[in-house]
Amino acid sequence: MRTHCKVMMLVCFVVIVTGTISAWGQTAPQATLPSVDEILAKYEKAVGGKAAFEKLTSRVSKGTFDLGEMGSPGTTEMYQKAPNKQVSITDIPNFGVVRSGSNGTVAWLETPQTGVEEIGGGAGAAMKRGADFYQQVRLKEEYTKLAVKNKDSFEGHDVYVIEATPAEGSPELLSFDADSGLLVREQTQIEAPQGTIDIDTRLGDYRDVDGVKLPYEIHQVRSDFSFTIKITEVKHNVPIDDAKFEKPASQ
Repeated sequence: MRTHCKVMMLVCFVVIVTGTISAWGQTAPQATLPSVDEILAKYEKAVGGKAAFEKLTSRVSKGTFDLGEMGSPGTTEMYQKAPNKQVSITDIPNFGVVRSGSNGTVAWLETPQTGVEEIGGGAGAAMKRGADFYQQVRLKEEYTKLAVKNKDSFEGHDVYVIEATPAEGSPELLSFDADSGLLVREQTQIEAPQGTIDIDTRLGDYRDVDGVKLPYEIHQVRSDFSFTIKITEVKHNVPIDDAKFEKPASQ
C-alpha cells in the first residue's frame, strides 16, 4: 500500500492533466480528420475561452477520494494559483494525509511513511506541467509536439486523439469528444520501482463555474488499482499564501 499510495498521488494530482500509451497500436490513416489547431480551438471554446480563464487567478477545489474496494472514501482538497502553483491534500482513511505540489520550480510529495521527497525526472516535469493554472488554454505551450493520431470511440462517443509529446517525460494521448470538444480521456505511462505503469484518466461531469467549464469527476484506472475523485465545491479568486505551495521541511 505504501508504494501504491506514493505513485498514486503522483499521478492523481499531476494530471489533471496527463495521458496513456498502453493502447498505442498502429492505426490506419483516416480521411477528413480535423487538425490540431481545429481540435484545440473547439476545446478552448468548450471550456469557456482564454478570456474567461484569464479573469481567474486562483482556485480552491474540495471533494471526495474513493479507492473503491481498497478502502473507505477519504477527502481531498486542491489549491491552485496562477501562473503555476498547485498543492493537493488528500486524507486517506487508515493511511494518513498525503500532500503533493509544486511551487512552479520544485515538485514534491509528502506521505506519512516516506516523509518529504522532491520529485524530479519525467514525473516531476508532469507535476509542474499540471500545475499550470491556464493549462486548458495553453496546451500548445505545454508540449513540444502535438499530432492528431486518429478518430476513436470512448464510452459510446467519437473522440479525436492527439498524441502530445512533452519536453521531458512520456508522450501522452489526449482524447477530445468529437461533439462537445471537451477533453474526456488522458493516457500516459510512469516509471515506478515495480516497472512501467500505464495510467488511464477519464474526465467527466463537466460543470460551469464562473464562466469556465471544469470536470467534477476524475476516474483513474491502473493495472493495480483505480480511484475516483468527485469534486463537491469550487471557489475562484480566493487569497492563497504562496507559502502553501513550498516543499515542507523534512522531519
